[in-house]
Amino acid sequence: MCHCYGLIADAIQSNTQSLDSSSSSVPSHRRLVYQKVRDARKRPIRGLWVRNGRFYARLSVRDPTSGQKKVRRVPLEAVETVAQAQAELRRLLTLREENELPSLKRTPKFCDYVGEYFAFYEKVKDAKRPRTLATERGHLKAWTEHLGETRLNCITKAMINGFIAKRQSEGVSGRTVNLALGALRNVLNRSIDDGWLTRLPTENLRPLKWTAKKRELVTLADIDKLCEAAVKHTMNGVEFADYVHLMAFCGSRMTETLALKWSDVDWTNRQLTIGADGQSKNHESRVVDFNLMLEQHLKEMWQRRAPDTQWLFPSPKRGDQDRAAKSLRVTLVLARKEAGLGRIGFHDCRHFFISMCVMSGIDYMTIARWVGHQDGGVLIGRVYGHLCNEHAQRQAQRVVFGPTVMGAVAAEN
Repeated sequence: MCHCYGLIADAIQSNTQSLDSSSSSVPSHRRLVYQKVRDARKRPIRGLWVRNGRFYARLSVRDPTSGQKKVRRVPLEAVETVAQAQAELRRLLTLREENELPSLKRTPKFCDYVGEYFAFYEKVKDAKRPRTLATERGHLKAWTEHLGETRLNCITKAMINGFIAKRQSEGVSGRTVNLALGALRNVLNRSIDDGWLTRLPTENLRPLKWTAKKRELVTLADIDKLCEAAVKHTMNGVEFADYVHLMAFCGSRMTETLALKWSDVDWTNRQLTIGADGQSKNHESRVVDFNLMLEQHLKEMWQRRAPDTQWLFPSPKRGDQDRAAKSLRVTLVLARKEAGLGRIGFHDCRHFFISMCVMSGIDYMTIARWVGHQDGGVLIGRVYGHLCNEHAQRQAQRVVFGPTVMGAVAAEN
């Protein structure tokens, strides 16, 4: 049952209907007027009315949009006796005092509110990144098709579970369904901020368990082959090769890497600061300590840097304005085709870096700090832990049991 206090048309209509019926030409026995509810002593109970056998609470509340106080008659759901009506009235008054009373306007439909949700974030600059909003649009489109014109306060857990079951039956992965649930929660949380809801229908809803597909590890030879193809067959192949190698040697993400400036390179302390502009995924900067390959690569890039730019990867069409490159994806597609490397992408460079760190025996917490994970290495252990096993198995094959080894140990002692 939808507990939509004040959201039914009767509640809105009641504000315009006069309690004084003396001027009406309709006979009183045919007129559905509001009457005061009385107690056992026939005394009127303040704030309670009845009409056609249904109880109403008369409340003075503040309109969430205009801030003005208005008087509303709120229909009381599942109330059959005077005692129940009094208890419900007391509950509503408590909610009003705690500022938790649901909005007395008609709750918007989900499909309409999704439009308001995106309109809000398009006006509020830097609240959400364009890529984040684009991802949410895809998930919320599926939610809109499923929920139809259901009003926000009538969304139930059964409806949400129905969506989950439907998506899984269509072969959608558990990870994608969890992301869709996250998008729904964002909208519903926004509706709480706007006063339409007081609690989420997704409470106590556990995310789906899913197993990540084992990703084929990209090798340094694959990365070099891709970069060689870019240099030979594209206009900005050198910049592309620098871009790909840098991500492979420090584990930075695509957009983070394009935003790097030479001021982010600390040659003295041998460190690279990523996200100094606050535009990293978690809006926090991090420091990657130089490894040998990263330091060598940065020095080579410094030697051939353009003198008129502060960016590591300046836009080739910057003109008089010093701007960073927006994307090198077109070059990736061309280079990948020429190199015959299938679906290799920029994010594979990040996976390459993390994998090499894991197989080099570096602790997960340090790797997490370098790549910007805030879980202390839990995700790395779950996704890349198998690499340690494979690495350990390969190392185990190097163990030799024989007199040569024993002799070498004796010589060392």
